This record gives sequence, structure tokens and C-alpha cells, in this order.
Amino acid sequence: MSRLLSDRALLDRLVGFDSTSRESNLPLADFICDYVDRPSVRITRNPSADGRKTNLLIRLGPEESQGLTLSGHMDVVPAEEDGWHSDPFTLTEEGERLVGRGAADMKGFLALAMNRLAALDPAALKHPLALLFTYDEEIGTLGARRFTETWSGEVLPRDVIIGEPTSLRVVRLHKGMLRLRLGFEGVAAHSGFPHLGRNAIEPAARAIVALTQLRRTLEAERPPHGEHFPDVPFTALNVGTVHGGSAANVIPDRCTIELGIRLLPETMAETVTALIRETVREAMPQESFSLELVSESPAMMLAPDADIYRALCTLVRQRESLGVAFATDAGWLQRVGFRCVLFGPGSIEVAHRANEFVPVADLSRGAGLLENIVRARCFDS
Repeated sequence: MSRLLSDRALLDRLVGFDSTSRESNLPLADFICDYVDRPSVRITRNPSADGRKTNLLIRLGPEESQGLTLSGHMDVVPAEEDGWHSDPFTLTEEGERLVGRGAADMKGFLALAMNRLAALDPAALKHPLALLFTYDEEIGTLGARRFTETWSGEVLPRDVIIGEPTSLRVVRLHKGMLRLRLGFEGVAAHSGFPHLGRNAIEPAARAIVALTQLRRTLEAERPPHGEHFPDVPFTALNVGTVHGGSAANVIPDRCTIELGIRLLPETMAETVTALIRETVREAMPQESFSLELVSESPAMMLAPDADIYRALCTLVRQRESLGVAFATDAGWLQRVGFRCVLFGPGSIEVAHRANEFVPVADLSRGAGLLENIVRARCFDS
């Protein structure tokens, strides 16, 4: 059992691990397990298929579906932006800010969650507290999907707080993220003999024109639940990347287009995929193409009368219903019956940017709020 650190000191240790998705997260997972390990704590590793990554499930208290689960992802995005004032993997205090990669998204919440569990007296718990920490959320919620697909169904608290940086506001809806890859094949040839080849970029260009029109059509629609996302109340389609050709004097034999689609809650990925396929087919009925799924992060929506949502809103005195446009692990967890809200220190507006930070005040206030909700859910109810 490790000596407990302050929340700030623990965040310093967590930031010190380079847990970008190109690296294994096992060193960070080992540290977390060692830190929380003590009598009565049950730790389960849920490894990725290749064994280089792992989810962590850490439980304390009785085995039942009441209680509370605190969830967050261990990975961070790369720290390769220009403009960092300090080493991204060394937590640095700048006035009232704690700066470092992952300070907001979302190692600040991990530190709060770990310390809340580590300080508990297991004999006093009436209902369990669990921590569910995942890998590779940033590249497609891969760890959460792995957990839900391999989870053996053991009893866990079904009310879940996912500590995404929401500036300590309670969020009950978020959009999903669908990534698709559209491919065209041609025949390579010397550009001086165009009759010997077939250019793959040209049909791809026609597809982009058709998809641009589809994007405009989607932007004019107002589907259900769009009102919770007032800035973008529709399914958002983005032609993200185009790759084709090798040189100006070579007829390109392939071209690929990667699409990103932000889905509203209850908008089915299969429906949107079929719409894109039909749009491209109608634009060029004589051309063959491929359309493959790259990744899916489902949308999330929790009922406004859910106990965990109402309890957190009461705690922070929040009346408005909030939705966010980014995807999280909640989409997968919701599919297997977990009731998820987003709630954590820091702002998403500073995540994925140079000098990412969590306010010192957010970390301190977040600790107190989590202690209150843990007590209400695991001790007094």
C-alpha cells in the first residue's frame, strides 16, 4: 500500500507518465494499481487484445449494483503543439493553473477519484465504490468498447460519473463520433500515356462534391435532440482527409477519403453509413468504391429524471440541461446498462492544446463535490 499523496502531488505523478496512445499504458496502470492497493480493494485488469494496454476495474465495498462508479481514461493526446511554456509531462504551477498534458483531460479527475477511494474505510461502506479507468479513449473509445465486449457481467454500480472536463457542470448528453473511409481504385500509368491508366482521384473528387451537398442538407435539418446542441443542432459531416497519387507524372491508382460524422443521440450509425453509401452511388453509378468503418464512439443520453443526474445537479445547483459535441466512453457504457453523466474539473476548451491546464480551484472544489456524492451514494443512502 502506497502512502497517500495530496491531490496535486498525485496529479503530478500521473502527468509524469507519457500515456499517449502510441505508447503502452502498462507503466501508468501499474502505478495506479500500486497506489490504491490495500486490504479489501479488488483490482481487475481488462487487457487489450495485444496485451499492450489495459483497462482497470478497482472495487471497494459490497458486490451490488447500487453505489457509484467513477470512470476516466488514462490516455492523453500527443503533446507536439508549438507554444508549450514547460515540459508537457511535468506538472507546472502557473499562478492559479496546474499546467501539463492531461491535467484537464483527464488526469485531474483520475487523481481525485483515486484519492477518494484510497481514503475510504471499507468497513463503513454500505454500497460499493468502483473506479473504471480505460485506455485509448482519445483514438476512438477503444478501451471502453473492449470492456463492454469482454465484460463478464459481474455486479458493478450502474451509476457512473465520467470525469471529462466540464468545468464542474453536469452533462447528460453528448454526440457520437463515426469515422468512415471511402476508397477508390484506378490503374497506374505514365501520365504521358493516359489511355493506359485510370485516375482514382477523379471519381473521388466527384464524391466529395456529392458529400458537400449532403453536408449542406444535413445542416438544414433539425432532428430530435438537436435542441440540446444549440451551436450545431444537426448531424455534422466532415471530409477530413484526402490521400491519393504519388507524383504529378503518375496517374494515381488509388484515393482514400476519411470522413468524420458527429451523430446526435438516437441517430443510428448504420443509417448514416447507408445514406453516405447511397449518396456516392447516385453521384457515380458506374464507379466502384469501398466504404469501411474506421471507428465508432456512440452518442450518450441520460434521462433527466435519472437519480445520479438529479443528485449532481442538486449538489452544484444546476438547473439547465447540457449537451456537448465531443464523444466519450459513456456511449459504450450506456449500451450495457450503465447510467452515465459527465462531470469533471477543467475545461474542454483547453484540452488538446499547448499549456493545457486545470484550475487549482477546480481541483479543490471537485474534490469536495466528489466526496459529497460518494458519501451520499456509498454511505448514507
